Amino acid sequence: MFASIVSYGLAVGAVYALIGITYNVMFSASRVFSFTAGMLGMLGGVLGALFINTLGMNAALAFVLVLAAGAVLGLVTEILTVRPVLKSIEQHLYVLSTLAFALMIQQVTAIEYNTEPQPFPVLLPIDPNSWLGIVDQKIWLPVLACIVTVLGLEFLYRRTLVGRAFLAVAEDSYAARALGLPETRLRIASFAIAGVIGVLAGFTGAQMLLAFIGNQAILNFYGFVPVALGGMGSNRGAVIGGLALGLFQQAANFLVGGIFASVAVFTVFIVVLLLRPEGLAGAATARRV
Repeated sequence: MFASIVSYGLAVGAVYALIGITYNVMFSASRVFSFTAGMLGMLGGVLGALFINTLGMNAALAFVLVLAAGAVLGLVTEILTVRPVLKSIEQHLYVLSTLAFALMIQQVTAIEYNTEPQPFPVLLPIDPNSWLGIVDQKIWLPVLACIVTVLGLEFLYRRTLVGRAFLAVAEDSYAARALGLPETRLRIASFAIAGVIGVLAGFTGAQMLLAFIGNQAILNFYGFVPVALGGMGSNRGAVIGGLALGLFQQAANFLVGGIFASVAVFTVFIVVLLLRPEGLAGAATARRV
């Protein structure tokens, strides 16, 4: 039972961490907290099941198409729901614009796909009796996706000029614009990257969470918790917070179960925010990039 709690906790926590990173990537480029992260996670599972189960595509092609769809949705999010708000005096309207867009996509998905949870296919044909099949792929796939995403972002931000431009815009968009950096194009690219990360979370975690439009609300909230716990803008904090949340949630499911597990998560979340409103990782410090 302990092994089951740890393995499932890490897997679910990795999905939450990826959604948290999606929040962070969009926020760092625009200072807009987009409520489309859960939508992206939901679509990662739904589109994957649609491409593989319904259209009969192989898993590799479906994976590429899902990532491409995520990038396009990220672009559309920036153009339709974020950019007009940034030009407005009432910039807090992004709460309504991003949430309305996410709900619209959810309703279209419900109409065109299904309102009931659908099974997600096994992605890799691995013999469960072989040494590669010792750990179920639905456990290690989200964890692997989380590791690759974090390492990829670290390399992008720390080792490339484009990544340093992203950091400059995240630190001070006005100063970055004054230095001649293409703020709008960098913001668009950030939202495209966030779209890819969001659908990646849903695609790799769908064997556990299933292909279900109801995952949107779940991922929206549970993906926000790691961001709040780890500190806004901190991807490392989001990973630590996501894994801790997954482990705590699975332990609570085992100990108290049902709705009481959610109450326990909410209680701990509120207590942590009351004690450290800036998050466990603390506020980001200013630096020159």
